[in-house]
Amino acid sequence: MTAPFRSPSPANRRAARSGGRRRPGPRWGLRIGTGASVLLLAAGGVGHAMVTGVESGIGRVDAFTGMSNRPGGGDGLNFLVVGTDGRDRLTAEEKRKYHLGGAPCHCTDTLMLVHLSADRNRASVISLPRDSYAEVPAHLDPVTGRQRAKHAIKLNAAYAEGGPSLTVRTVEHMTGVHIDHYLEVDFTSFMHSVDTVGGVEICTARPLHDSYTGLHLPVGRSRLNGGQALQYVRSRHVDGSADLGRMQRQQRFLAALIQKVTSSGVLMNPIRFKDVADTMLESVRADSGFGANDLVDLGQAMRGFTPSSSEFTSVPLGTLEQPVPGVGSTVRWDPVAAPKLFQAIREDRPIAAHRDRAEPRAAVVEVAPDQIQVRVDNGTDRAGLGAAVARDLRASGFATLGSPGNSTIGRVARTVIVYDPRWDRSARSLAGALPGARLRPVAGQGPVMRVTVGQNHTAVRRVRAEEPTKPGGISAITGDEAVCP
Repeated sequence: MTAPFRSPSPANRRAARSGGRRRPGPRWGLRIGTGASVLLLAAGGVGHAMVTGVESGIGRVDAFTGMSNRPGGGDGLNFLVVGTDGRDRLTAEEKRKYHLGGAPCHCTDTLMLVHLSADRNRASVISLPRDSYAEVPAHLDPVTGRQRAKHAIKLNAAYAEGGPSLTVRTVEHMTGVHIDHYLEVDFTSFMHSVDTVGGVEICTARPLHDSYTGLHLPVGRSRLNGGQALQYVRSRHVDGSADLGRMQRQQRFLAALIQKVTSSGVLMNPIRFKDVADTMLESVRADSGFGANDLVDLGQAMRGFTPSSSEFTSVPLGTLEQPVPGVGSTVRWDPVAAPKLFQAIREDRPIAAHRDRAEPRAAVVEVAPDQIQVRVDNGTDRAGLGAAVARDLRASGFATLGSPGNSTIGRVARTVIVYDPRWDRSARSLAGALPGARLRPVAGQGPVMRVTVGQNHTAVRRVRAEEPTKPGGISAITGDEAVCP
């Protein structure tokens, strides 16, 4: 048997060119859905000796056995982060409470490709749909010992067929991106690690209810404990977007998790660090090359990391729900947009437009502005304010109608939005653009919202609809656009 082949990582190649000196900088990855992201934030300012002790608790897996003919590495570091179904580690009460009945599947529940830029200032997180059509390379079956030819499969089934190694090979084959590290976490670590950091805050533009997972969240701000967070990232039945919507919620949760860890002092407090790290490492497995030095470097970088440093997207899709004989219903990656996305990763380029820090962030709303019709009246003594608000709403994408006039009800202290209850989702979305506005339902008014601008008005806020990735396009956001305002 030939020895396992490991091509040098980008960091090692740079060190070799500089006479063996290692360039300072972290190696890190992020996990959405099962909490490995927090594990990777785990070394800020706590000392190498403690990190070495923590690192000894990481389970090890050889994810690069027998690999050859791999893609060349570019600048930055790439991680394949997967979540596995570890429900067999939960108590009977936890399974009942969080709707986790049945036997665990021996597959990857979530897959993400995470890229850390060479300058350590940006992390790009790409969700890989688990039902993606994939062709696994020829490989040796670990159970029968027989050689299997290249064949079609769903991406998440590569783990069941050939473990971490075949999963890495399949992703590299599909993306052309060299994987430097492999990280794997299960449900148990996810739940307990979220509780250890004190829960995570999520904001929603509409109510989320999923009887399959037991998820029930109101509009607005909610603090999730570990079990609720698991329900949030697992839910696939809250709308018609199924797995695409679930990936979007996972990305929002990861952004919120980054914000919680980097703003709560965990990285600067040795005692809290040890508690969090020990909890997370209970169910973590990593490749043998991921060690204490990587954790130390990671912590140093994360001390200055914020949600705006991260960017999130899903692989652009082409044909949706295409059945494959012997495989089932799959989704196909867009043959033009997907390669462009992975080329950006190989070339260490951003995948999202990063907002100027001075520019106000857009509020996420349920209905897109261009679907909302609005008439504006001035209810103040400030001449021309109605026209100015109408102009700003139009610039934000709303469909403004008619010429603004003076209010028929006189001056009002607070902006009022009169709407037909049948269009309540549109009314809530419009209210997102008019902070402090009061909603007044009037039956029979029809689809046009009537805004009377009040004395409390200061500015129209930018809003955007939260929509799943559409076929044929790259839709990326930065982490600060995903967290609560």
